[in-house]
Amino acid sequence: MMPMHCRLARPADAPRLVEIYTPYVTSTAVTFATVPLTEADFLHKMQDVFPFLVCEENGQVMGYAYAAAFRAKEAYRWDVELSIYVDAAAHRQGVGSKLMSGLLGLLRAQGYKSAYSCITLPNEPSLCLHQRFGFTQVGLFENAGYKLGKWRSVTWLRLPLGDFNGEPAEPVAISQLSENQIMHILER
Repeated sequence: MMPMHCRLARPADAPRLVEIYTPYVTSTAVTFATVPLTEADFLHKMQDVFPFLVCEENGQVMGYAYAAAFRAKEAYRWDVELSIYVDAAAHRQGVGSKLMSGLLGLLRAQGYKSAYSCITLPNEPSLCLHQRFGFTQVGLFENAGYKLGKWRSVTWLRLPLGDFNGEPAEPVAISQLSENQIMHILER
């Protein structure tokens, strides 16, 4: 038995990522997407400057997490938005916590200053996960989206990742971290 661990996503993971994400799109309001992502979509996300992680146990990917730009304007370049999805069969087994811990560690090492998450309500498991890591609510958008026959509200959560004193250094791409740095962060 291999213990649960996180690693950077690889192109070969794309089919499994589609399997994990599609039920969230077709059967829940957790995501406001109405069309599932394709393998090509996931491959594109993996090539970004942000971390894209998978959590696996015994060679089986059980969930994934990634960061993306929070907004396109230049002054937001120190901010990221997080996404975490766990296979329904792996809920409540620590996968989300493992992914969150690794993702936040990498983002701090890259020099990002704030992480945001948008959560469709109700979603108590996701809210609890974020609150355990120190996220706090910064906004509530009532009736923000219509999915599965009803209007849905979302809450925005924020976690400061670094200090806000003085001129910030530019964030670095995930590819600029060494393999040893990445492994050390993910093994915590």
